[in-house]
Amino acid sequence: MKKDFYETLGVNKGASKDEIKSAYRKMAMQNHPDRNKSPDAEEKFKEINEAYEVLSNEQKKSAYDQFGHAAFDPSSGGFGGTTHTSQNGPFSYSWQSSSGANPFGGQEFDFGGFSNPFDIFEQFFGGNVGGGQRRQQIPTYKIQISFLDAANGVEKQVDIEGKRKTIKIPAGVDDGQRIRFNEFILYIDVMPDKVFKRDGNDVYISYDISFSDAALGTEIEVPTLTEPIKIRVKPGTQPSTLVRLRGKGIRDVNGYGQGDLYVRLNVVVPSRLNSRQKELIRELGL
Repeated sequence: MKKDFYETLGVNKGASKDEIKSAYRKMAMQNHPDRNKSPDAEEKFKEINEAYEVLSNEQKKSAYDQFGHAAFDPSSGGFGGTTHTSQNGPFSYSWQSSSGANPFGGQEFDFGGFSNPFDIFEQFFGGNVGGGQRRQQIPTYKIQISFLDAANGVEKQVDIEGKRKTIKIPAGVDDGQRIRFNEFILYIDVMPDKVFKRDGNDVYISYDISFSDAALGTEIEVPTLTEPIKIRVKPGTQPSTLVRLRGKGIRDVNGYGQGDLYVRLNVVVPSRLNSRQKELIRELGL
């Protein structure tokens, strides 16, 4: 039987993201085969990276907490889904789903959820340790895209070794992730956005409302990743209230559902009041 992922990283089930990340950093460095020459180091390294792949992903972690290793086993009653592989021209990709549908709509890339443990390590640490030559070296290129392009997916024209290529970047990629094509690796640099802030697959925005709108209630129009929508502000809304818009966040790049959009309502208290306004507030006793 597989070892419990929490036990593998040496953390408790209630460990925070930072604690999981810190534990992974320590364990991965100790067991990287270029540093640790014990016979079982490479196997331990794979186990550590598999555990981190699941526990660092909110959707995967939730599934693991509920179903254990069976959540990712295609033979365990359907929850783990079916793994598919497709070949299209010079590019290939793989994905896992319970319905058999391709969540990426035929896009041409290999982004199957860290199938190689060295990919996880190199993404986390920014390179391999000790100059190991375990994998054939292929060139890595960096591309900068906007927050919305990363969230929604985008098609880009790039020059690779003097040749113009069209590449498709899947919806949900995050800053620092890599997409591996047959001939090269593409490093994703996501520019920060003034409106949207990402936490996993959830997105947060802030929206200012007046004191009177917070007290009496109103309807406001807020931006989303695709188009603005109207939401209702309830009477008596308190400062920093979070309004959750289910399913309006970022689509998981590995096909594990979609995050939510949270609107933080900031109640703006006027800094300057005329004498009549002050009098009215005193009368109201607010």
